[in-house]
Amino acid sequence: MSLSRRGLLTAGGAVGALAATAAGAGSATAAPARGKGPGRVRTGFDRLAADGYALLKGERVGIVTNPTGITSDVRHIVDVMHPDERVDLIAVFGPEHGFRGTAQAGGSEGRYDDPATGLPVYDTYLKSGQALADVFTASGVDTVVFDIQDAGARFYTYIWTLYDCMEAAALAGKRFVVLDRPNPVTGRAALGPVLDPAFSTFVGRREISQAHGMTVTELALLFNARFLAERPVDLRIVKMSGWKRSDFFDATGLPWVPPSPNMPTPDTALVYSGTCLFEGTNLSEGRGTTRPFELLGAEGIDHRWAAAVNALGLPGVAFREAYFAPTFSKFQGKTVGGVQLHVHDREVFDPVRTGIALLVTAKRTWSGFEWRSDNWIDKLTGNTRVRTMIDAGADTDEVVGAWSKELAAFRAVRKRYLQYR
Repeated sequence: MSLSRRGLLTAGGAVGALAATAAGAGSATAAPARGKGPGRVRTGFDRLAADGYALLKGERVGIVTNPTGITSDVRHIVDVMHPDERVDLIAVFGPEHGFRGTAQAGGSEGRYDDPATGLPVYDTYLKSGQALADVFTASGVDTVVFDIQDAGARFYTYIWTLYDCMEAAALAGKRFVVLDRPNPVTGRAALGPVLDPAFSTFVGRREISQAHGMTVTELALLFNARFLAERPVDLRIVKMSGWKRSDFFDATGLPWVPPSPNMPTPDTALVYSGTCLFEGTNLSEGRGTTRPFELLGAEGIDHRWAAAVNALGLPGVAFREAYFAPTFSKFQGKTVGGVQLHVHDREVFDPVRTGIALLVTAKRTWSGFEWRSDNWIDKLTGNTRVRTMIDAGADTDEVVGAWSKELAAFRAVRKRYLQYR
């Protein structure tokens, strides 16, 4: 990266009042505009910038972001904000995979000065509570801004970076601003089991469903009101305009940047909230291939798995017998057999039910099936029930039915914080 790389933002017109909410309060903005065609969605950052960063005036600002923090013309927002005299950006905070995205799963970039801007970059990964609050204090910021593209699944760690940063900002006495981006798999429904707090980890801190069907600003409002109520952060949100809950990512007109190395396309996000469950097994979840989370397999699996899951007639998806050799992660350099998911009708496709069906049929058709020895599947599903029911011979409908009451309760809570139609 060149040390002289700079970008100036030309903001086009006023956007009206930005959505500003006190801790736990609902948004006061009007319903989003209904644009049509490519580029109709304007992100929270686009609206913030178009308003001349008025929400950040007089504040020393730090931003939690990664490579997905881009403008519609694919400039990084840090590169845009840094030279703009209307905003005093003094620090960057990097999550898992890092601010510039150089680290693989389970890694980060550490503390360094960004070569492009000279800004100090602080590492938030695996930091929470007072330790993270101390990072915010040491950085000298008054306001922490969050702008990262989510994937829509409880175990995608960026939403827990959001949660941890909100909690830490409250401890440090900092204001917190969340800039919204689309849920790439729509915001129509919450799906799957709700986390049991006894299984709280960085892949699930609090009691939300496996596929939450919310945007990051909606989650921030829920977190602040329900889970951080004893010490809420001074929260502001900046909503998108033009986004509808029924929108898949390709309807937004926005550019896709992989939010992590194994989330290369919106197609990956579509299946991820179900097939990531295979991280809790001895099967490959497709890491080390060009279609992670769409390819699943292991040594010794053959055509019988694809036949068994196809026989279930799951809506919107078909399964192809597939063979592949991962370049890293499980079965590195070995040819394995399994399935590839082909979603042919995403309007009816249920990723969580599909993930459960794949687990049930994999166990029944492959004698080598095992859960990871640390019972990681319990952390991913947020309970022991999925694992123990499948081990006891339950079928897909029985497993899915077991979480119906808790999911209904979460859906009722979730509805209070939704900001878009």
